[in-house]
Amino acid sequence: MTSRLSSFVPFCLVAFTMLNAGAVAGTSATPNVVIIFMDDMGYADIGPFGGDSTLTPNLNQLAKDGRKFTNFYVSQAVCSASRTSLLTGCYNVRVGIQGALGPKSPIGINSDELTLGELCHQRGYATACFGKWHLGSHEQFLPLQNGFDEYFGLPYSNDMWPFHPEVMHLPMEQRLKTWPHLPLIEGNKVIKPEVTADDQKLLTRQYTEHAVSFIKRNQKRPFLLYVPHSMVHVPLFVSPEFDGKSGKGLFCDVLMEIDWSVGQIVSALKESGVEDNTLVIFTSDNGPWLSYGKHAGSATPLREGKGTMFEGGCRVPCIMKWPGKIVAGSECSEPCMSIDILPTIAEMIHGTLPQHTIDGKSILPLMSGDASQKSPHDVLAFYWGNELHAVRSGNWKLHFPHQYRTLAGREGRDDGTPVKYENRQIELSLFDLASDPGETNNVAATNPEVVKELSRLANTIRDELGDGDKKGTGVRPAGRIPADR
Repeated sequence: MTSRLSSFVPFCLVAFTMLNAGAVAGTSATPNVVIIFMDDMGYADIGPFGGDSTLTPNLNQLAKDGRKFTNFYVSQAVCSASRTSLLTGCYNVRVGIQGALGPKSPIGINSDELTLGELCHQRGYATACFGKWHLGSHEQFLPLQNGFDEYFGLPYSNDMWPFHPEVMHLPMEQRLKTWPHLPLIEGNKVIKPEVTADDQKLLTRQYTEHAVSFIKRNQKRPFLLYVPHSMVHVPLFVSPEFDGKSGKGLFCDVLMEIDWSVGQIVSALKESGVEDNTLVIFTSDNGPWLSYGKHAGSATPLREGKGTMFEGGCRVPCIMKWPGKIVAGSECSEPCMSIDILPTIAEMIHGTLPQHTIDGKSILPLMSGDASQKSPHDVLAFYWGNELHAVRSGNWKLHFPHQYRTLAGREGRDDGTPVKYENRQIELSLFDLASDPGETNNVAATNPEVVKELSRLANTIRDELGDGDKKGTGVRPAGRIPADR
């Protein structure tokens, strides 16, 4: 057993240590931060991670100018849970948000949690969110109440509307009982109560235009720009300028427009003279929604996709660029997670983290390019719902017995209509991700000591965060709207 397998200790950072990685040392205390957060983008969807490079020239360039993180994870392979972890630095189970919150959900982000926006406000940053929020749709949960100065976008997923495939066979009156009309929001105001298909075609372009405007308006002060795109989540929509442009189908058209958006944002940073003082992070909320066939992406060579805690569901593409601070054209294979973004930014900007426990750890040393730097995590936890499905330590990943959904090798359709998953069961299974990223070869029987140690680490996690009916001692409640609303 290696020293990487040691006790799980929840992370509560109240002071910062000086960064010892020379490539990032000496940075401005107020660097800008741009986070581009995709929806349902698979590990292999873009050129730098094995996708069709002709579709993503701007992302290819971002990788050439920055650093690829090839073992970057989200806390849970579904919308609200993943976004909660990014914005709070916590496993979503710690803060009481799981799954994908629907329009009628009475819960959302708790006002007691510190968000990325609130962290940056400590240092006088301008903050904005343009895109899909999905941390609760009631006003108290929206961005302006949780650390962001500006907001334009959808409060939840773009398929949560009366044109969802599962209700299209019903009369509109019946559809609306399940999925109300999808609203478009600016600030706290609904500016379009019934978003149409034509409206959705313009979302990527509108998010991008808002982002570019924000950069130009705030070039003389530090800023946090969060762009959580609605795409490539189904239903897929693309602007007229990119409709059919790829010649390879709608999904590829959408990828091309996303890549265009990245190029526009990077160009705005250059034109505003702030590129060298800006960290750009590009990543995704989870893997591809495979049941949608050709309207979904790919996680090849990883196993499964969205809705599972196999690698294809929770390992996502990640590129970080920071000229002069992050080594251009480099890669990092050390395991890290979206929960690490908040404490990393806190160290960058000399912000103060909350007194309550968070789970993320600064990965500034990993960003430096120093090959001697290792993951700050002894163990990473992978929950589905409130059940602990797996843990990773070093290159080892241990799955505990659980049910999961799969297409079992079947292919989906090509028209945007999902096919049904089937349920299967995995028993206690150990995988060496260095040699078996596809999680195909269970080596538990030949590595009993590894299984024993990872099981011990998992029990410590269960004590803190719970597992199924077992309640964790460190879990905090989600926010909730008043009972009379």
